[in-house]
Amino acid sequence: MAESTSSQRADLERAVRRYGGYWDTERGLRTLRDAGHDPQDKHTRRILRDLASEGLLVKVEDRPVRYRLAARRSR
Repeated sequence: MAESTSSQRADLERAVRRYGGYWDTERGLRTLRDAGHDPQDKHTRRILRDLASEGLLVKVEDRPVRYRLAARRSR
């Protein structure tokens, strides 16, 4: 089944913003499956890296790779 990768990204970003905490590939895969997607490991890792490069997540561990929600900056 072909899926819009942008909808997977949007669903994962929404979950990260809503639930915060620590994120890794397994949590991302579970979240996307719960949202009705059929995610692939490689694509899920790419989404997490993209969210980190945009500043939403911060890498806290290299092996295995784990991220956490970045602290909000006051304006």
